[in-house]
Amino acid sequence: MNHRKLVHPEFMNDQGSLFGGYLLKWIDEFAYITACIDYPNNRFVTIALDDVEFRYPIALGEILRFEVDEKRKGNTSVEYQVKVFGEKEADAGTSLFETSITFVNVQKDGTKAPIQ
Repeated sequence: MNHRKLVHPEFMNDQGSLFGGYLLKWIDEFAYITACIDYPNNRFVTIALDDVEFRYPIALGEILRFEVDEKRKGNTSVEYQVKVFGEKEADAGTSLFETSITFVNVQKDGTKAPIQ
């Protein structure tokens, strides 16, 4: 599933590029939305992000495209591969950031539950 986000001035750090925390927030949000659409009526919580390494600065005004693809589904958890591409300022086809994110399905009391 693809999602998009425009990089506004309030998302910039003092070095003039996107503050990494915003990127991680958007990845968490867009992957969560994807999980909820793929597996409705579950209560997902984020349990892990892998390989968080910022390799490319992201410019003001960039339009980011987030590709969120299921990587693995277990009994109580689901993992997605997230790739972030720029569609305005960055080189076309260059992945600006990649990570895997894992969600677990929980009951109201916080214990793990099978994904329905």
